[in-house]
Amino acid sequence: MEAQNTPKQRIFSGIQPTGNLTLGNYIGALRNFGVLQNEYDCLYSIVDMHAITVRQEPSELRKACLRTMAIFLASGLDPEKNIIYFQSQVPQHAELGWILDCFTYMGELSRMTQFKDKSAKHADNINAGLFTYPVLMAADILLYMTNLVPIGADQKQHLELARDIALRFNAVYGDVFNVPEGYFPKVGARIMSLQDPTRKMSKSDPEECYIAILDKPEIIRKKLRRAVTDSDNSVVFDPENKPGIANLMSIMYALSDKSMDEITADYDGKGYGVFKDAVADCVISALEPIQKEYDRISADKAYLEQVMISGRERAEQIAWKTMLKVRKKVGLAALKL
Repeated sequence: MEAQNTPKQRIFSGIQPTGNLTLGNYIGALRNFGVLQNEYDCLYSIVDMHAITVRQEPSELRKACLRTMAIFLASGLDPEKNIIYFQSQVPQHAELGWILDCFTYMGELSRMTQFKDKSAKHADNINAGLFTYPVLMAADILLYMTNLVPIGADQKQHLELARDIALRFNAVYGDVFNVPEGYFPKVGARIMSLQDPTRKMSKSDPEECYIAILDKPEIIRKKLRRAVTDSDNSVVFDPENKPGIANLMSIMYALSDKSMDEITADYDGKGYGVFKDAVADCVISALEPIQKEYDRISADKAYLEQVMISGRERAEQIAWKTMLKVRKKVGLAALKL
């Protein structure tokens, strides 16, 4: 009797195209995506609809979307093995988002810490989209019958809401949505801000706080030389008492074959200047091939267009099937292809 192939579990991940993708994005996510594509059925969405909760320059947003797609590809994502697409080009995201709004409670949304943070940053534009942002995020995930969502600690709250919405919907209408689990990569490190090493490196921070994937070597070296450390010149991994040095050690550890003990043995007592330059060499070496591939891909507009169209079509095929089921369950008029 012939053995049946077990279907791969599905992974969904979305990333905003605004700002510059950082070294933290690469170490914590993009680098791992290249490994996942051989083990899972993966969708990677450039979530441009989420981006417009904050006012954007239209032409710059469109460029940013293409730049993000090119970085995905340059980082090793195979568009044949993965579905890479723009969220706004699959209208079922918005449709499911509205339906799930009707299954989400105001109290749940008011407790979302990201709404509070963004409201403080954009006090002149506290819009409804900012408030319901987590529901659209839930729709992004549930639309594709996702099994696993790669997340960091700061995104657990949003995934929990997506799970609660799925369970609530299923309790009313039966087994409609998969209830997704968090995926926590085995390989990776939490990379912190260069200027405030108690906070995660973020592309929404001032530029001196992060290393962008596309930063030139001289910029990388300059930012690392200015990275906040302490005054005792001891290269020892102690995140609580020496968060700046621990962060730089984490970067070297993630991008090299050295253990923390080996890094300490190689650089302790040599001075922070020497160590920072060594970290810069490590980062520059890791990003150089990605940057070269990015330059090649971003110059090939026809190829990017082909990836964009293929990704949209493949994503919409899955999304359409989900929405046929959801529309029928809630009583909306039937649609035919």
